[in-house]
Amino acid sequence: MAELESVIEKKLIEQLVMGESQWAYRPDLNNEEKLWANFRYILEQNNKDKLDDKGLTDAEFAQVKNQVSHASFYDAGKWLSGENGRVYVHVQRGNVQLHLLVVNHEQIAGGKSVYEVINQYQAFKNPDEDMSRDRRFDVSLLINGLPMIHIELKNKAHSYMDGFRQIKKYIGEGKFQGIFSNVQMFVVSNSVDTRYFAAARDTELNSKFLTGWLDKENNPVGDYLEFAKAVLKIPEAHEMVSKYTVLDNDKQRLLLLRPYQVHAIEEMRRASKKGVSGYIWHTTGSGKTMTSYKATRNLLMDIPSIDKTIFLIDRKDLDDQTSMAFQSYAENDTIDVQDTDNVGDLLRKLANGNREMLVTTRQKMQIVVKRLENQQDTPRYKKIKGLRIAFVVDECHRAVSPETKRDLERFFHNSLWYGFTGTPIFEDNMRAAKGDLPRTTKQLYGECLHSYTIKEAIHDEAVLGFMVENLGPKDVPPEQAEAVYSSISHKYEVLKTILNKSYTKFGMANGRGKTYEALLTVSSIAEAQAYYDLLKKVAAGVDEKLKVSEDMRKALPDFPKFAITYSLSENEDGSKVNQDKMKESLADYNAMFGTHYGIDNIQAYNGNLNDRLARKESRYKTRDQQLDLVIVVDRLLTGFDAPCMSTLFIDRPPLSPQDLIQAFSRTNRLFDKNKTFGQIVTFQSPVEFKKAIDDAIKLYSRGGDGNPLAEDWGAVYKDLVIAIKAIHEMGRTPDDIKALSREQKKAFVKQFRALDKSFSHLKAFSQYDDRILNELNFSEEEYENYAAVYNNVMEELKPDKTDDEPDSEPIDDGYELVAFSKLRIDYDYIMELLRGMVAAIEETEEEFRKKLAEVREIIQAFAEDNPRLSELLLKIVDEVEADKTRFAGKDIAAIISQMREEAVDREIKKYADKWYIPFDDVKYEAYHYKDGEMANANMVKEAADFTAYKAENPEAMKFEFHDDLIEDFHKTLMPEISQLLGD
Repeated sequence: MAELESVIEKKLIEQLVMGESQWAYRPDLNNEEKLWANFRYILEQNNKDKLDDKGLTDAEFAQVKNQVSHASFYDAGKWLSGENGRVYVHVQRGNVQLHLLVVNHEQIAGGKSVYEVINQYQAFKNPDEDMSRDRRFDVSLLINGLPMIHIELKNKAHSYMDGFRQIKKYIGEGKFQGIFSNVQMFVVSNSVDTRYFAAARDTELNSKFLTGWLDKENNPVGDYLEFAKAVLKIPEAHEMVSKYTVLDNDKQRLLLLRPYQVHAIEEMRRASKKGVSGYIWHTTGSGKTMTSYKATRNLLMDIPSIDKTIFLIDRKDLDDQTSMAFQSYAENDTIDVQDTDNVGDLLRKLANGNREMLVTTRQKMQIVVKRLENQQDTPRYKKIKGLRIAFVVDECHRAVSPETKRDLERFFHNSLWYGFTGTPIFEDNMRAAKGDLPRTTKQLYGECLHSYTIKEAIHDEAVLGFMVENLGPKDVPPEQAEAVYSSISHKYEVLKTILNKSYTKFGMANGRGKTYEALLTVSSIAEAQAYYDLLKKVAAGVDEKLKVSEDMRKALPDFPKFAITYSLSENEDGSKVNQDKMKESLADYNAMFGTHYGIDNIQAYNGNLNDRLARKESRYKTRDQQLDLVIVVDRLLTGFDAPCMSTLFIDRPPLSPQDLIQAFSRTNRLFDKNKTFGQIVTFQSPVEFKKAIDDAIKLYSRGGDGNPLAEDWGAVYKDLVIAIKAIHEMGRTPDDIKALSREQKKAFVKQFRALDKSFSHLKAFSQYDDRILNELNFSEEEYENYAAVYNNVMEELKPDKTDDEPDSEPIDDGYELVAFSKLRIDYDYIMELLRGMVAAIEETEEEFRKKLAEVREIIQAFAEDNPRLSELLLKIVDEVEADKTRFAGKDIAAIISQMREEAVDREIKKYADKWYIPFDDVKYEAYHYKDGEMANANMVKEAADFTAYKAENPEAMKFEFHDDLIEDFHKTLMPEISQLLGD
């Protein structure tokens, strides 16, 4: 029999208070009143001097409670970040304001810090809410009386996801309010698999961001007791909610570092204390910006001997991106993050005597050193040259060359250097010899302090794996390669693949505004310009050889929206041509998006293009502000973060191993549930490219064979063949699956998920065609039939709360099917457009009409799936158009919600009046109708007034009456209102 949750809870508490741990078990603190009293006592004890040994009055403590109760976890995080690591509440006592210390994050595991563990806390229901219920929390960890870490435990008969869903439910019910609003970290476990995540609103929680712990060698730590030893003991637990917590001011959310980020920062701290430099190898896409921010910040906080920490980067556009990210993280931090506008600004900040973080470019730093070399007798020269500086270098090989690093080190002779890279240079791919300059990362920076490879990141689901297609003509003789690959016929083949064989790659089924984007990289500016000109003809519909397919146009009528970017100094010989061509493409961009960029502000264009591709700002989340494809040479292939980018098309010869991995890693950021791979398509030298890719993956996955990291057509096709055969053996029809035993149905669930995964992957390949399914004795219709059965089986297999099923492995129901190919436009997207339409009322008439037309078009497409709700939405659009001033500044979502409810109520009343049933009884059944089943059909029958009905229908028979009203409920009422009830 599975171990009882109470036993698991007891063992966890024993582990927390064991040995040298500083957690004290407090079983008496089991409700809100006691928790507040305990917090009050600790606050008074820690501030006796400020209170003159006089306890807080009830009125004074009411002031404290108000400051400690937060509207959101993010607000709590801002408060808990404190002032120089100290968190205060402020109490007015007479004419004096008292500043009382709550927590001192600089006194971890000492000083006035108090650590307590509680369990079975009673969170009572809200009497003002009908659906509210009493709840009991499993285990909570208190720091100075404040709950900062909360743990929900399940036994082995359940998934840890049950704990996640439970927390999400409790947050939605408002249980984490008051003193519990200070929770910063949640932990869920079924004893063998343990995950943690940052506190957030229930609507913001995403199961994709649950994180498992890894030890320093990146081995998983799943057992809950081992997790407690590694993460929840003191000082680790306190550091987790202070030093390893980040507040993202832009997104207004709390972030917790992943284990490999924590280990990297700890190793940098150890190295700096010894005066040793080194590098961090964290694969691209694994969150290096956040790691480097915390590492740079913590070095300044933890190592008093360091005067300044300087984050060095390259290229102005990435300077903006990185410094903006740093500023967002540092908004509520104790360390000032200063970016440098110009060289003079950098000089002033180096000489100001403040301990601070600086974000600047390698180019500015080089100029500073050159200027100072002419001022050797000045106090400023001596002051800056003597600074003890820790340089942290992002993309350390691109940002700082060996020559530059040597020059800077010679000037800043008291400096430490820490390089971050996703693609270290090893002896296998070392740089060409250049005097005695370093040729590998180790030679340049020192030992690798911590590594987290691409293989480990994909395994941990910190980034996605890759799907690779090597297309293009084979066996092209070297002497003919340039002619073949630069030909117009080759370009047509490339564009045919991009425009008409990449429906899944662009995420067309996601709906407008939620599609993905891609890069096309080529070998020269001239090639990029040639592609741009050809693509313009095809997009305009004037090219006779290539048209955009109907499927692509149906999904996105304005597809493809594209742009081009390259450095105007990349090819000096053709700079005049390049500038003229860039002027043309800028004019196209300006016409597309209403911008006003020219050659004179090309950097601003590049910055806008970066932001538009990244889509991190809300204004770029609507289709009218998005791009599908950007043509590049080398720009954006390193250091650029756009999670919605799914595909890299490569029409150039194979790159070096480090450049390949860097370029690939633009595509494999986590984004939404439908993006499951970073997708790579090459169009030249397929045999050579395959070898180059295999070699690169092996090199950057510590000698792994590469198979788990990159899938190709043959492997996925084979997997699908096996999955279809296995499913067919289980049953060819829904009835066959229904007849299976419970354990066999569990096997069906696992097997169908394997089929779903392989099928969705196969459809993402350019060479996929529906006719391939005939070879496999399979079809889309058959898939959908199995999917319908799968959904029913999942409902059947939900654990019975009264049955522990000790001998059976639970089914994780967090999996979502991904192989459906039907284009779906969802309600949330339409609501986003409607809000944009209402917001445009305040803008120009032209902008308002543009938004109005876009909304109408989308709602008409939505009508294919939900005609009833579409009818209602079009009605509101008509009303806005007829009298837009009436809707200005209004919450359109609330108005539509009310209209939906009124429409549903009308249909319910019609049915209730027809069958003489109380309105509220029918409404309850309608809102609790699920999977074609009523919640309580007998209750509806009993509530119906047959006598009144018979008075109007003399020939009615009672037994027929009951059958007819139930049938009418299923066949008339629910079909009429179900579309209005759902999204």
